[in-house]
Amino acid sequence: MFVRITFAVNITKVIIMSKVTVIGAGNVGATVAECVAHKDMVNEVVLIDIKDGLSEGKALDIAESAPIHLFDTKVKGVTNDYGATADSDICVITSGVPRRPGMSRDDLLGINASIVRTVTESFVAGSPNAIIIVVSNPLDVMTYVAHEASGFPANRVMGMAGVLDTARFRAFIAMALDVSVKDIQALLLGGHGDTMVPLPRYTTVGGIPLTELLPADQIEEIVARTKSGGGEIVKLMGTSAWYAPGAAAAQMVEAMVKNSGRVLPCAARPSGEYGLSDLFIGLPVRLGHSGIQEIVEVDLNDSEQALMDISANHIRSNFEALKRVLSQSNA
Repeated sequence: MFVRITFAVNITKVIIMSKVTVIGAGNVGATVAECVAHKDMVNEVVLIDIKDGLSEGKALDIAESAPIHLFDTKVKGVTNDYGATADSDICVITSGVPRRPGMSRDDLLGINASIVRTVTESFVAGSPNAIIIVVSNPLDVMTYVAHEASGFPANRVMGMAGVLDTARFRAFIAMALDVSVKDIQALLLGGHGDTMVPLPRYTTVGGIPLTELLPADQIEEIVARTKSGGGEIVKLMGTSAWYAPGAAAAQMVEAMVKNSGRVLPCAARPSGEYGLSDLFIGLPVRLGHSGIQEIVEVDLNDSEQALMDISANHIRSNFEALKRVLSQSNA
């Protein structure tokens, strides 16, 4: 007696992401390239810069670490050769002038907008289906610039801000409680800078709400330190951070390459979520092969929503300032 068994096979399109471009071979860009290579999840990382030999040297240095860290990702450095970036799946833009002591993110508007627009246009000509992650500051406005310059849909352009800011928030909580950062989950919304909106009531340590583990005044101190986290490092070193920002961008790349569906805070363009639209601002999003697959909306109380509105207004004021700078330069 024979029994016939029929299996229903669901054939879906398999998307393989194999090439990542990092624009800007400075400290942040080189760290992104190194972190992505170490994760051994793509075939090739291309590092590009305008300075002769810089990206080639850093790419070679990373490649020579492969026998030690045991990764097979090829790392290539080029000088201003966007042909080498063609057919990339993801691009991380780190180009721009870094913050220096006494310089606010807003001071960078005119210079970095021109840089971001130029490199975006150069890149998308050869990679029209890529996803763009912006790291350049002021981040929220530079993400808008990249979106406009690329012509890509909003789900394929995002900014790296919330992952870094949340990492700092979690690091400071771990220091205060002397616990492992592995057990800390946190949520942080809003712009990248002084108007970011950490949400302690959505933050937990081993599933326990942070508000039950620390007094309100200590939480406020941690929130304040998180908001000025970038500035604290600038004061100490005389330039911007790179280890944490580079690792944060690499984590976003990994989420999309692996189609993991991870929910991470990124600068995204809402379409009515949180009562916002027509700007890029830090929101929790679900990441996958298509970029931003969903903006996750959580309930905010009146005071939290008010802080989000303040943050959004600050971003809009930065954008208005950018338009003034551009109009003056074109006059």
